Amino acid sequence: MKNESKLRLVFDAATTAKSAVERPYVSGSRLLDEILDQGVMLGDAGELLVRLPRQSVDLFFTSPPYADARAYSRVHPDRYVDWFLPFARAMYNAVKPTGSLILNIKNRVANRGPLRGQRHPYVYQLVLALQYMGWRWVETYIWAKPNAVPGRFGPRTKDSFEYVYHFARTAKPYFDLAALRIPYKADSAEIERRKRDTNGRRNTGAGFGRDRTKTYLLGGADPGNVVNVPQTYNQHYGVEHTAAMPEGLAEFFIKATSPMDGVVLDPFAGSATTVVVARRLGRRSGGIEIHEKFALDARRRIAANIASDTQGRLFGAAAG
Repeated sequence: MKNESKLRLVFDAATTAKSAVERPYVSGSRLLDEILDQGVMLGDAGELLVRLPRQSVDLFFTSPPYADARAYSRVHPDRYVDWFLPFARAMYNAVKPTGSLILNIKNRVANRGPLRGQRHPYVYQLVLALQYMGWRWVETYIWAKPNAVPGRFGPRTKDSFEYVYHFARTAKPYFDLAALRIPYKADSAEIERRKRDTNGRRNTGAGFGRDRTKTYLLGGADPGNVVNVPQTYNQHYGVEHTAAMPEGLAEFFIKATSPMDGVVLDPFAGSATTVVVARRLGRRSGGIEIHEKFALDARRRIAANIASDTQGRLFGAAAG
């Protein structure tokens, strides 16, 4: 019953966010231009997101503060859903019909309260609340970190993955799978042979198979929903953020879920990885950061187009 009551509270919070009378909308075209111009705007995302023009953003890509994880922004996991929903509602209003929200968030072990020593369900509660709000839950990705830091987590192995959730405003979000395909490593002669192959179906003894002639011509293999990117530990020059995102992770999702010259925003910009990578990929990008030091460091990084350390790259460059 306790779990059912907790889930009911989550749904009630989402319903409130969905059905509440919205505040008078203030056109924010100039605000959006200023964010894109500055790169990272110093301010409270909760106050600024609601002023963005409706249906003006192609992609919100963000990794918000995790529950109870960082000294600069502590949100108790029991309150996390209620804390995040206003941001989610504002992003929902601002995203285009073809737009998406990519949310990187990490589960955690509760360090106090009745769930102490157990995995806290706040991530799952948040996903359900967002879906109940109206966001379409498109896919769950696993960010696998082969160089994750060992830690003390009790009777369990170290944390070596995080969740990345893809939410969309409508049933037909922008998604470019071709931008993610892994080039085949076969030589040119083999590639030409495959193009002429009219009998590409390969069945297993169990009867499973697919017509590979439909994939040969695509030039590469479709990636899976497990994204292998090493964690970034060396901090960017002049940036001392304690939760820097590797560029390879941002690159994967920005390529897939935003068009060229599209608007990409990060409401929790941090060290500006989203902004730097998106601009490098030909998108118009900006962010919001509430902490002045991080915002100023982020602007310097954007101006210098500083890359992350070499360990922040996506694994898996070729397919067979």
